[in-house]
Amino acid sequence: MPGRLKNINHKPDSEVDMRYHKLGKTGIEVSELGFGAWSIALDWWGKKIEEDEALRMLRRAYDVGINFFETGDMYGKGKSERLIGRAFAGMRDEVVISTKYGYDFAGVEQIGHSELPQRFDEDFTKRALRDSLERLQTDHLDMYGLHNPKLGHIRDDSIFETLDGFLRAGTIRTCQVALGPAIGWTDEGLEAMERPCVGAVQTVYNILEQTPGNELLRRAADRGVGILVRVPEASGILTGKVNADTKIDQKDHRSVRKGEWIKASLQKVEEIRPIAERNGLTIRELAMKFIMTKQGFASVLPTVTDEDEIVQYAEMCDGRYISASDMEEIDGLYSTWPSYELKATLE
Repeated sequence: MPGRLKNINHKPDSEVDMRYHKLGKTGIEVSELGFGAWSIALDWWGKKIEEDEALRMLRRAYDVGINFFETGDMYGKGKSERLIGRAFAGMRDEVVISTKYGYDFAGVEQIGHSELPQRFDEDFTKRALRDSLERLQTDHLDMYGLHNPKLGHIRDDSIFETLDGFLRAGTIRTCQVALGPAIGWTDEGLEAMERPCVGAVQTVYNILEQTPGNELLRRAADRGVGILVRVPEASGILTGKVNADTKIDQKDHRSVRKGEWIKASLQKVEEIRPIAERNGLTIRELAMKFIMTKQGFASVLPTVTDEDEIVQYAEMCDGRYISASDMEEIDGLYSTWPSYELKATLE
């Protein structure tokens, strides 16, 4: 189980006792619960969040002990970054900021969640970093990431030479590779960890979808890389927001989840329910603590759409983790479930 650290400079104004982890080999300290800031700039999760509410959410997250704020330049064409910059103006040393680049969204209408053209060349990268720094109101980033790179990008030395230059200049502290979209990209993640500048890999991972996450976690622990987890709630299945009667709008990020997947996932939830109940946990709490118990895990980024959800997730960071016997039982159940399609670079 990862070490539990205290951020002595941050005194939350609530009863939440947030835990902090060293991010792999980087020495950067991140809260066990991070704030994934895409939802405050895009209405891809069933709710449009107005700017004043978004600012309240960011500040509330900080108040409950969250110091790690993860975003990307394409979220609302820079809107998410601008909101983080406004929320923490004058507080730069008190928060850990991560953003990502790689999508050329200039002049392109952002409709739904279809992928945009990608660029990682030196000129584009330098311009993207400069623009992100300006929007975030800072002269440096704790983490700068490749947003959904393909295998060719991971193998392109010139991309990492540019990033290494930012590291030497002190403009960034470490690099991230965010795998996606959707679940998979195993080789991309494994090869990214061999890059010395990469301190974190972000992937879809939850108690129902542990592949390729389990393999990535094992390699991360060996390589001194931190795993950042997104979609811990399995697109709402593990929070109860999605059930057999749920109709998902086409522009919603969860529209790729079809009826058969929902039905099968709900059946899996019933199989793990006894484990949750004997531990006095809800399914959502079990799902979050399952992730937090994993070696190699650094921070989890659930999708939040209001202040109450932030507090609820933060309260799960109480230092109570899943026992070895229960983790073994979960592993046993997972081994009986059918495999599913993993996305990968087409070669």
